[in-house]
Amino acid sequence: MRNLLYLSAVVVLFSACKGGLPFAKKKFDKSGVTGWNYNDKNMGGFFKSPVKEQGTGPGLVFVQGGTFTMGAADEDVMGDWNNVPRRVTVSSFYIDKSEVANIHYREYLNWIERTFDDPQFEKVVTGAKPDTLVWRSELAANEPLIDYYFRHPSYNNYPVVGVSWRQANDFCIWRGSRVNELLLVQKGLANPNQLKTIQGQGEENFTTKSYLLGLYSTQAAKSKKSPLMDENGRPRNYVKIEDGILLPEYRLPTEAEWEYAALGYINQNPNVKTKEGKRGEELIMNKQVYSWSHNVNGMRDNRYGSWQGKYMANFKRGNGDYMGIAGGLNDNSAIPGPIDAFYPNGFGLYNMSGNVNEWVADVYRPMSSKDVDDFNPYRGNVFTKNEKDANGEFQRDSIGRVKTVVVTDEEARTRRNYQKGNVINYLDGDSLSMVNYGYGTTTLVSDKSRVFKGGSWDDRAYWLSPGTRRHLEEDQATSTIGFRCAMDRFGSQEGNGFKNGNQFSNRRQNTRKK
Repeated sequence: MRNLLYLSAVVVLFSACKGGLPFAKKKFDKSGVTGWNYNDKNMGGFFKSPVKEQGTGPGLVFVQGGTFTMGAADEDVMGDWNNVPRRVTVSSFYIDKSEVANIHYREYLNWIERTFDDPQFEKVVTGAKPDTLVWRSELAANEPLIDYYFRHPSYNNYPVVGVSWRQANDFCIWRGSRVNELLLVQKGLANPNQLKTIQGQGEENFTTKSYLLGLYSTQAAKSKKSPLMDENGRPRNYVKIEDGILLPEYRLPTEAEWEYAALGYINQNPNVKTKEGKRGEELIMNKQVYSWSHNVNGMRDNRYGSWQGKYMANFKRGNGDYMGIAGGLNDNSAIPGPIDAFYPNGFGLYNMSGNVNEWVADVYRPMSSKDVDDFNPYRGNVFTKNEKDANGEFQRDSIGRVKTVVVTDEEARTRRNYQKGNVINYLDGDSLSMVNYGYGTTTLVSDKSRVFKGGSWDDRAYWLSPGTRRHLEEDQATSTIGFRCAMDRFGSQEGNGFKNGNQFSNRRQNTRKK
């Protein structure tokens, strides 16, 4: 009997040690302003996630921000006078390594067609398809490209064209939700079977915004325990922004971001050794005309000269010359080429000059460089808020997106930083003469005019310079315009593993004795 009691005591003690001694106190992080415990259900239950680095979304490259001269890098031979040089700064961000390809866009269409397969969504499906008729020309034999360029597997890795600005913007929104939905599954916070049951979902499909507002619920995988807690210390199967799991939305890059990324100046800023480590000299040694102008490996193989004379981009050399002469083709592409062809720039980005022009987020104005801010410059803001019904509940529209409304002038009246919701026309023209851009009346510029940049397979070399800019209505498309996506960067501007601000060691300072 005594041995049995002894054995029972050992078992109890072992169990207690395994989970912690019964009298031992769990250690909590404390608030630096109140002293209350974080993640303690007995002290308010405020949940604090550990500091996390922002993950890099699929297909993206980190672009460390900085200052640069935005605008013309060569003579304005076109006489547009719409890219006057100006010094600006952009925050760090992410951007696609290459242009969105046909195969990527067909993946998007497949999701659209399966999710919105009900006849009532016919306009949604047809509205997402690229305009393949952009290949037609009255005096050229391009008709086969209408059927084959977008669909044939030999063109899988070629940039999608025939997409309007609106379609490109919708693709970015879709992409962000698909990436975040998969992240929830990988964290065990959503059931993988939900990824299979998209047939006929319609407006019930997952979007990041509807999920965060509680309009879409996921069924957590039963085999995994949630790493999150609610205020009562119980496992939580829903995610908030504060948890650092979901990525920001994919979007089109701003014009300033696109141009900065295209120049790839980071390779012109050599690192030097200091007591704190390595840092750049804050220099721009050469003003670049094209995106490939200064690469870390140089312009050619110095030992053999094997790159001598090779084209660095896909463009039109002159009238009637799209790819050179048989046996000695210069860029090997009569039309758009593969998205990873040609030499990448300093950030490792492909085809920032040539191949296809690319949509950016901005609304076009000739004098944007004079009007916009010098930090993260952008024209095109329409400030909105989530719409609520009579019961104060958020609502989704017919395709599952959260309904929004433009902020009214009355709501913005007491603000110091903005006074209107739609500020596309802010500082637009001469306020004294009330000049505005009336499409089809005095100019081709309107609030639907969006900027595209980069030059294409059908453009002369002048348009390959990142500072050049043109515009087209946001609901129009051509065979020379594609796009790539971007994403905001949160946290250290230098990248993961670094902190914002200059950090100094806590060494004792020398003081002069009195």
